[in-house]
Amino acid sequence: MIMSIYNDYIKEIEERKEQGLHPKPIDSAELLSEIITQIKDLDNPRRQDALKFFIYNTLPGTTPAAGVKAKFLKEIILGAVVVKEITPAFAFELLSHMKGGPSIEVLLDLALGADTAIAQEAANVLKTQVFLYEADTDRLKEAFKSGNAIAKEILESYARAEFFTKLPEVPEEIKVVTFIAGEGDISTDLLSPGNQAHSRSDRELHGKCMITPKVQSEIRALQAQHPDASVMLIAEKGTMGVGSSRMSGVNNVALWTGKQASPYVPFVNIAPIVAGTNGISPIFLTTVDVTGGIGIDLKNWVKKLDAAGKPVLNEKGEPVLEEVYSVATGTVLTINTKKKKLYNGNRELIDISRSLTPQKMEFIKAGGSYAVVFGKKIQTFAAKTLGIDTPAVFAPSKEISIEGQGLTAVEKIFNRNAVGVTPGKVLHAGSDVRVEVNIVGSQDTTGLMTAQELEAMAATVISPIVDGAYQSGCHTASVWDKKAQANIPKLMKFMNEFGLITARDPKGVYHSMTDVIHKVLNDMTVDEWAIIIGGDSHTRMSKGVAFGADSGTVALALATGEASMPIPESVKVTFKGKMKDHMDFRDVVHATQAQMLQQFGGENVFQGRIIEVHIGTLPADQAFTFTDWTAEMKAKASICISQDDTLIESLEIAKSRLRIMIGRGMDNGKQVLQGLINKADKRIAEIKSGEKPALTPDANARYYAEVVIDLDVIDEPMIADPDVNNEDVSKRYTHDTIRELSYYGGAKKVDLGFVGSCMVHKGDLKIVSQMLRNLEEQQGKVEFHAPLVVAAPTYNIIDELKQEGDWELLEKYSGFEFSDLLPKKTARTAYENMMYLERPGCNLCMGNQEKAAKGDTVMATSTRLFQGRVVEDSERKKGESLLASTPVVVLSAILGRIPSIEEYKTAVAGINLTKFAPASKQLVG
Repeated sequence: MIMSIYNDYIKEIEERKEQGLHPKPIDSAELLSEIITQIKDLDNPRRQDALKFFIYNTLPGTTPAAGVKAKFLKEIILGAVVVKEITPAFAFELLSHMKGGPSIEVLLDLALGADTAIAQEAANVLKTQVFLYEADTDRLKEAFKSGNAIAKEILESYARAEFFTKLPEVPEEIKVVTFIAGEGDISTDLLSPGNQAHSRSDRELHGKCMITPKVQSEIRALQAQHPDASVMLIAEKGTMGVGSSRMSGVNNVALWTGKQASPYVPFVNIAPIVAGTNGISPIFLTTVDVTGGIGIDLKNWVKKLDAAGKPVLNEKGEPVLEEVYSVATGTVLTINTKKKKLYNGNRELIDISRSLTPQKMEFIKAGGSYAVVFGKKIQTFAAKTLGIDTPAVFAPSKEISIEGQGLTAVEKIFNRNAVGVTPGKVLHAGSDVRVEVNIVGSQDTTGLMTAQELEAMAATVISPIVDGAYQSGCHTASVWDKKAQANIPKLMKFMNEFGLITARDPKGVYHSMTDVIHKVLNDMTVDEWAIIIGGDSHTRMSKGVAFGADSGTVALALATGEASMPIPESVKVTFKGKMKDHMDFRDVVHATQAQMLQQFGGENVFQGRIIEVHIGTLPADQAFTFTDWTAEMKAKASICISQDDTLIESLEIAKSRLRIMIGRGMDNGKQVLQGLINKADKRIAEIKSGEKPALTPDANARYYAEVVIDLDVIDEPMIADPDVNNEDVSKRYTHDTIRELSYYGGAKKVDLGFVGSCMVHKGDLKIVSQMLRNLEEQQGKVEFHAPLVVAAPTYNIIDELKQEGDWELLEKYSGFEFSDLLPKKTARTAYENMMYLERPGCNLCMGNQEKAAKGDTVMATSTRLFQGRVVEDSERKKGESLLASTPVVVLSAILGRIPSIEEYKTAVAGINLTKFAPASKQLVG
């Protein structure tokens, strides 16, 4: 009799068929067990379907279904079960595609078993596998020590890295056909919209949201016309993949333009090829590497130069661009992987060596970076076990050491955390290194994918070398709908069992905490020498160096405690002058970007580099505003250089927040949070004693560029404008258009204000209450002419505001206040002219739940101004998300328009804005 779970699956298949979708891949042990029952029943009418589900539609790795599949294949190989469609040889082939976990356990059982013929077959498959963990390697080691010949043979193969060397070589020529996906920067929101975050783990369904159905059909048409070519997705006159790392964006591109990773694993594609006139966003490029893809910096448009070699400017004072070569949609090009050049026929277009470094060529050959990372680990293990030197198979790490040159802050951190480098060698920027990771963060809309990646690489527990890891609930905080209710508890349970501190307690003991992930990670980082990896582009800490990463790189960091990357170049940012009383630090952040572009003739020297900001006197919460924004500056990461006393203050704040988390019951059996407090105490003692002062660069460090920000010239609030009607499409929706308040003449209508996201801190929420009090005294009462949405980043901020009397004033003017007991079940898209006190979390900034009304002009403290993110277009007008400081946002909502400079100065008189003063001395070691 067919069980109900199978009936439910068949019903789901019919429902998906109506949406044009194939059956969902199987991860359930119960469902696969029933499918196996049907396979064994030769008269079952559904037997052929069951066979297809078992062979082609079961997820590999450590999923519950993979365990059942591996066990059944073992029975077939041993002859305990006979399935004519699955011979023992085919069973071995299926095991070889299961990537680890239960399949490795079965293969080891067979390889170390009594039947010599089966053992040899199992050994041959094992030699191709790399996703082995301690339990697996321990078995091999013990068998080898006991004199097992098969174990020795496997170890010798691993030591020679035959799992890699016997793979097919990368073709010398890769033919591509171009497809311009858009003009200007292409954000990952276009490739994988935030409002479809709930479907990311359902790869086929999520693939349908990439760009538009029209574009998808155009890609299919190109593939039909050029069956021997890969479609290369291009950002014309822009950068590909800005905004976030977003593995789902790369997955979607691979789904439509790549190739299937395994015939037995559905909708997991690899090898996408992407390009941009200005290259690929650094964090997105890392994700491309994960899938064995290629990212190309085309440089097909360059600045037009006059006879004197200076850029020719247009009437707006912007450089005029001229086309060097065309990549119009449908152009057939050739990537030559030997010569490392891009060709159109016989015409050489550009050198692409940076896209095809020895390390990247290994990723392409292996089908992704994970296989190389795990391969190196298993090779090292095998050589050590055999007592031999590790044979040189993989490209050696690039080690750049410059005599007499000091170290930047990031170079110091990488040198301290580097693994497997030449002992005693000091490394500078450009070196390729493996580094140990101290803190890891997983956020909730990518977390399900991270869990899938962990299952796929057969990881079951967090690496012991990771100091602390956190799974957030902030991206799905504002609306607890059916999708969130189905996905998030499952995610929290998986991550909690894996070893992470989780925002929600799977056991329901402690209060659910939807605090913004970056704020929590900033408190969990208790050593400015730390390396942090987080599943979000805004993983930018004000302590340590943090890298936003895709869900796969997060999984790799959780499983291995390591990451691999080149040491980036740095740009030094210092400040001079004095902040004016009516300015907020957010204005300094925006001015940094504007002044940098001005100083370097429009060239963004931050792109792809570390911003080493000499913040000096600003504590971690406030300094985070700067580091957070550096993602929009297209920097790879940023580092805050602080004075000793400021760093101690920041660490004491972090300790108090960690104690709050412990008090709530969030620590786990290994007392991770208490361990972080202990590390903070140790670090504070080192600073106070002078044993190890706060991290600073060397005085003779070398930078790609040095930028000095003049605070004296910042006289008006600064607004990042998406410039949605710019005649040059490539100039729309960038973060580079920074305008002064007076540009708008006090006349531009504002439909919605938003104070929230990771960019704000406790001081911002106090500014809201102080402004309301100020305006109340000036006008008698405050009326909102546009709605104002306020979302504190963390619960502890609300607790502190309640103690200090600010929350009471906010409640007085609010027309809505969140309730944890009655969370919203549906998203809000229409707002009344009042203040909404929303649940802590990302809220409007994320774009996956709450939205502004279509066509609105939104003034926000967030970082997201991409088309369709916070606000979508309507038929009457384009949606706009302008980004500004908290006082500008609040006043804009109250007035229903952007204020004049006079109105702004009056409204903020006497208010304690976020202040900043440069350090009084140079911060160098």
